[in-house]
Amino acid sequence: MIIHVDMDAFYASVEEREAPELRGRPMVVAGSATGRGVVSAANYPSRAFGIHSAMPTATAIRLCRDLIVLPVRMALYVSVSEHIREIFNRFTPLVEPLSLDEAFLDTRNSERLHGPPQVVARKIKDAIRDELSLVASVGVAPNKFLAKLASDHDKPDGFTVVHENNIQGFLDPLPVTRLWGVGKSTADKLLRYGIRTVGELRQLSIEELSAQVGRHGSHLHDLAHGRDDRAVIPEHESRSISHETTFAEDIVDPIALEGALMRLTESVCCRVRANGLKGRTVTLKLRDRQFRTTTASETLTEQVDSTQRVWSVACKLLHTRLKPGMHVRLIGIGLSRFDTMVANQIDLFSSVTNEHEQRIDSLTDEIQKRYGKGTIGRATRLFKDSQ
Repeated sequence: MIIHVDMDAFYASVEEREAPELRGRPMVVAGSATGRGVVSAANYPSRAFGIHSAMPTATAIRLCRDLIVLPVRMALYVSVSEHIREIFNRFTPLVEPLSLDEAFLDTRNSERLHGPPQVVARKIKDAIRDELSLVASVGVAPNKFLAKLASDHDKPDGFTVVHENNIQGFLDPLPVTRLWGVGKSTADKLLRYGIRTVGELRQLSIEELSAQVGRHGSHLHDLAHGRDDRAVIPEHESRSISHETTFAEDIVDPIALEGALMRLTESVCCRVRANGLKGRTVTLKLRDRQFRTTTASETLTEQVDSTQRVWSVACKLLHTRLKPGMHVRLIGIGLSRFDTMVANQIDLFSSVTNEHEQRIDSLTDEIQKRYGKGTIGRATRLFKDSQ
């Protein structure tokens, strides 16, 4: 049994904890209150107005004129995330973070000490509430795919367990869009054949599915039957650290995409530095509204953990892959090639710049962890978000 923990409206919930008077009032965490930034997180009162993450901030303000817009304070969220990670580590070393606010856990080797997964999951949920005054939704299931679906099943403040003998009872009523890889285009294809639910899709053979949706047929067939054999891989053992976000509405504006990319990069680089790692390969991932996925990578001559260095490469990759008028459904960034035995090539002209960037990263992390209400941030991001 795998546990998936997903914090509810994480950034917004942290801000409400810091300022309790915000509770019950529509509020978002975003890049800019008046510019072309995007919403990073929306609390539940704001969602009643149709506001959601990745929505242009200006659109959110039009939907709710009394909306409270707060700036992104990434280092504060990283600090809270580290406390959450410490809670996870009390129960198992097998923790695979997906981002600052969600992770998979495998507790099979610690059951004699802490109890079965369902008990551990409840203890984790309670510890997050008691120690951090935050709410997490938790799913427990036989594999990663089902655990993630379970954690999302009864949000907010959900707790769902999917037992081996009830996998199809849980899956079959769900819409096919809940399967990884089923976007609007694939869902429309399936709908033409009268397939709306996972249960209806499950009745098809791999051959029939492949004839309708192409090479993803086998993958969807496995998911519809609740099959997923991926292991939980701790971050320090992973070959890459990445973060991606799927927009509720497609994004076309390149500046809004750059703002989203900066926030993802900040998250990835904070995690890289927290694990004492440096990587050489930056990878960008884009997915359009037809669910076509493209990736682009660049390998540097030296290992880096600098937010600014990674973001500059990521931006270059973004503009090489972003076609005019492209509707972006998903964007992601990753850092890999954590080569411990490869000596960095020394660039005499960049050594001073690199040292300066490292000092900025370390000082920014430290200042905002200690003084969470500070507004220190990178001018690049603030400038982009205010355009």
